[in-house]
Amino acid sequence: MPQPELPRPAHLDHDSMLSRKFGKEVVQGSPLNRVSFLRGDHSFLKQAFDHGTTQFMVFRNLSPLVKSPSEIAYAKQNDLKPILPSNPYDKTEEQIVKEFNSSTSTPQLVFLGLDESQRDGLQHKNYIGAPQFAVDITPKDSYEKEARGIIAEMEKQGLTFIEGMRAMNFPANTAAIYAMGRAFLDWNARNPYCGTCGQPTLSVNGGAKRICPPIDFATLPGTIGSTTSATPASPRERPPCSTRTTLSNLTFPRTDPTIIVAVISHDSRRLLLGRQKKWPPYWYSTLAGFVEPAESVEDAVRREVWEESGVVLSRVVIHSTQPWPYPANLMIGAIAQVASAEDEKIKLDNDPELETAKWFELDEVEEALRVGTGGLDDPANEGYKEGNLRLPPRTAIANQLVRAVVEGGFLAGVTPSKI
Repeated sequence: MPQPELPRPAHLDHDSMLSRKFGKEVVQGSPLNRVSFLRGDHSFLKQAFDHGTTQFMVFRNLSPLVKSPSEIAYAKQNDLKPILPSNPYDKTEEQIVKEFNSSTSTPQLVFLGLDESQRDGLQHKNYIGAPQFAVDITPKDSYEKEARGIIAEMEKQGLTFIEGMRAMNFPANTAAIYAMGRAFLDWNARNPYCGTCGQPTLSVNGGAKRICPPIDFATLPGTIGSTTSATPASPRERPPCSTRTTLSNLTFPRTDPTIIVAVISHDSRRLLLGRQKKWPPYWYSTLAGFVEPAESVEDAVRREVWEESGVVLSRVVIHSTQPWPYPANLMIGAIAQVASAEDEKIKLDNDPELETAKWFELDEVEEALRVGTGGLDDPANEGYKEGNLRLPPRTAIANQLVRAVVEGGFLAGVTPSKI
């Protein structure tokens, strides 16, 4: 299967002092303008939901709807009418809070942004673009039958839902939008209750925040999605919650910082890679791990590499970053080097995460970049010899870190310059 190419924004070709000193930027960015300051404007969201150019990225149990493993399938508003019969932004956010009923379940929507390359899209003030939303159509309670009907109709068209961790072959621009949609939907699904008082929460701000409303029309507390009780004529006042009395009255999506690092030997001739037991044969990647509280990124790199492989690092340089929505990681890519041959000794008796770790000659890594890259379920490229090294696909930050070491790029950009 052909692997997607990375986008090449115009700014990569622009000369600057930073580019001369540190090399060209590795870009994994989204093509959408998030216009996050408009998420609370329901007059804007109402127009965006109804516009003819609007596209909906559809998920079921966090798996995206696709035409093929490399092509997302978008839905239009009419496709979703059975579960979204009216515009969910007809009322203001204030009205929705006042009418909150935790016993009623509705499909989770997230406004993703405007595709400004579509000049026939929605025009709002100074902004023009095709709106994009993510929507979760997982069958639930009050709309289970309708959701299953939509899914059946989509499957009749030859569409399918692909498991999220296998969605590695989208073009980079699409992958960035998919990552955003999946991360926001996952976060909303994981936070149906207030972390302070335990009462049901309400998704607001275009799906980017959750609040703990002061009232609830549900007959019984904590009955999210239940339809067994009649809706009372007046709301029930909920117990006090400190989130309503301070500026911290909102729950925002979390992002978990995670390091990932390409480790170079002391003589700059080899690269340290590791593999987990569940991976396909000969498939290796760069080492990675979570940043802990009160820990710098550089210290996290050194700690994780030592814990997983026993290798002791010296210098650590941050290279690039990439969102990874499984569930909400921000991968902070680094390149690091060992100071001496003694520090290169591999010991796997600390952290049992890796099945093995190994130093690879750069020539072998370069060959793998040419014919041995791909996702966990992908076949090798033409020219690959069974038993040789396999590496992650080009769209993964692990690949970009390895490529930076082997082909130059980031390291090659270090030239004398006065700041």
